[in-house]
Amino acid sequence: MTFAAAADLFALKGINPQNVLAELQRRVGAANGITAAELVKVLIFDCTPGDERRLRTVVEQLRREGHAVCADPAHGYFMAASDKELDSTCEFLLGRATTSLQQIAAMKKVAMPELRGQLGLPLEVSNEH
Repeated sequence: MTFAAAADLFALKGINPQNVLAELQRRVGAANGITAAELVKVLIFDCTPGDERRLRTVVEQLRREGHAVCADPAHGYFMAASDKELDSTCEFLLGRATTSLQQIAAMKKVAMPELRGQLGLPLEVSNEH
């Protein structure tokens, strides 16, 4: 295969927002989830840690654009089939963010309520995930 042909194939099946969204739109609901490694393999036929990082970056971009891309460790990535699935992913993400904020508060020697208050975040977070 020539370099140009390989580049064309990569563009068609690359890890980009359009391709990731198209694949995830075929996976509605947690029961149809796909792991990051599996999703990368569907898109580019191989998977390295760098490819998974690229996928996470694309997923973040899709979420920032308002797409209801859900994920959890048990099911992988999927599109929300219900408000409950979307809420569950939002709680999971809030829990991860809270863990990061706790680390920041400890390093800065600032109380979490003070740090949370400055950011306007809720005081209680469910850690069910």
